Amino acid sequence: MMNDVASMRSLAPEVDGSELDELAAAAKALGHPIRVRIVRILPAQDACMCGEIVDQLPVAQATVSQHLKILKQAGLMRGEIDGPRVWYCLDHAALEGDQALLASLTVRASPVSCGAGQLAC
Repeated sequence: MMNDVASMRSLAPEVDGSELDELAAAAKALGHPIRVRIVRILPAQDACMCGEIVDQLPVAQATVSQHLKILKQAGLMRGEIDGPRVWYCLDHAALEGDQALLASLTVRASPVSCGAGQLAC
């Protein structure tokens, strides 16, 4: 069994620890249905003001603002202050990087038998 663990580790793609931290932060930020809806709303436009996003969601403006803050802190979106307004847009480069990291989690050279061999991974 120890050799199985060692062989599984050797098949794992090399990923920088900070990249994994970034991916984990993005996954955590997307762990709420309202934040997922916000991320789905934004690609339809170049940028949105908070009020425009609020109009499309069944929650209060303060709640949307908090969700936007979490998405921004996770690096999934950017905000630009324009007078009393903040314009929000997705950070496409960050999302593409996270998508590539997520895809790398499932890449392997050949099937590996897990544990007692009852489940082929």
